[in-house]
Amino acid sequence: LNSSTSSTGPHWTYEGPHGQHHWAEGHPACGGQSQSPIDITTQWVLPDPSLPPIRPVGYDHPLVPTFSLTNNGHTVVLALPPTLHLEGLPRSFAAAQLHFHWGHSGHPEGAEHLLNGHRAPAEMHVVHYDAERYANASEAQHHAAGLAVLGILLEVGDEPNAAYANILNHLGSVRYAGQTTSIPSFNVQELLPKRLDRYYRYNGSLTTPPCLQSVLWTVFQQPVYISTAQLEQLQGSLYATAADEPSAERLEDNFRDPQDLNQHSFPPPITQQLPDTWKKTIKQNGRAASWGGQSSPPPLADYGAAPCPQNNNDHPKNKRGMAPRAPHWGR
Repeated sequence: LNSSTSSTGPHWTYEGPHGQHHWAEGHPACGGQSQSPIDITTQWVLPDPSLPPIRPVGYDHPLVPTFSLTNNGHTVVLALPPTLHLEGLPRSFAAAQLHFHWGHSGHPEGAEHLLNGHRAPAEMHVVHYDAERYANASEAQHHAAGLAVLGILLEVGDEPNAAYANILNHLGSVRYAGQTTSIPSFNVQELLPKRLDRYYRYNGSLTTPPCLQSVLWTVFQQPVYISTAQLEQLQGSLYATAADEPSAERLEDNFRDPQDLNQHSFPPPITQQLPDTWKKTIKQNGRAASWGGQSSPPPLADYGAAPCPQNNNDHPKNKRGMAPRAPHWGR
């Protein structure tokens, strides 16, 4: 997830002296306790039957003739109109942009979120902001739960994906950092998985500086498939440097390593049909990151500290021997 203001502040890269292991030196929030991405261990995911399916509105008819596609030096960004928004959250979250994270040619790993230690070849993030409270994503990112981001894991399949071709076929027009082009608008909903009722939900952060901890994450369980050729388009078409710079540097490996769980927790996975005893336990003991039936969420610092339905003290990533912050299984 790229910040809408990620170009401000100290210079940062993914590797080297300004790489991700040094981000906190110039961007203190990058050393916070609720950082993203994470490795979602499904064995330890807390079930939450109250989470509704994600319902995109306006995605299939964007109501604008063109979209703006930009290479910002860290990723490729497709600006989205605020007429696209999400239902299934406590308030209306309007779309701002989508972008990608990937590896490099010949390397099969480039996603940011991991599932059971597996890193998919790429990941798409669709960024939304709380339009009822804030004017845009730049403002919303400074407030708890100001952003809602959809994480879509991209795997390689046999056939090209026509929806993703709407973006990938235009990468040649934004090869260098700072370049922008207009592309025909299209049905954005076709970029999403078919099953919008199967996802993991947790509160976290931007995955790039300034790493603000203002994101309500929804990571879909079901991946979307693109072809090998399309993955290679993503991996090999762009440069992190401007066209007039003397040495060209490829834009690749733009993913952050999984962060310590700290306040995350992972009780066992339960699907939509939950036994009544589990429902009772969750209601009494589990604090849902879905905000439950509340009209507004508690502060991020209050999330996920409640006891879980089983003892998590022996979880290998739970360094403090306490119930950490919890991704939740949707539906």
